[in-house]
Amino acid sequence: MTDRWPEIDENIVRHRIMSAMMILREAFGYGVREAIDAFDARYRLLRETRPDDFTVSSEEYGRHFYS
Repeated sequence: MTDRWPEIDENIVRHRIMSAMMILREAFGYGVREAIDAFDARYRLLRETRPDDFTVSSEEYGRHFYS
C-alpha cells in the first residue's frame, strides 16, 4: 500500500472533508466511526503543526457539514 497521508492531509487542510473521509475508509478499511475518529485526530495534529495551511478558520471548519 502506498502512503496516502499526504493526500489525506491535503484534503483536510483544504476543507475537503468527504474526500479525506473516503480515502481514510479506502486506505485503512475503516468503518464510518473509525474514519471519523482518525480524521479528528489528524485534523487536530495538522491544526497544531500546519495552522497556516488551512483555508478556513477553526471556527468555520466543518460548519454546515452533515454526514
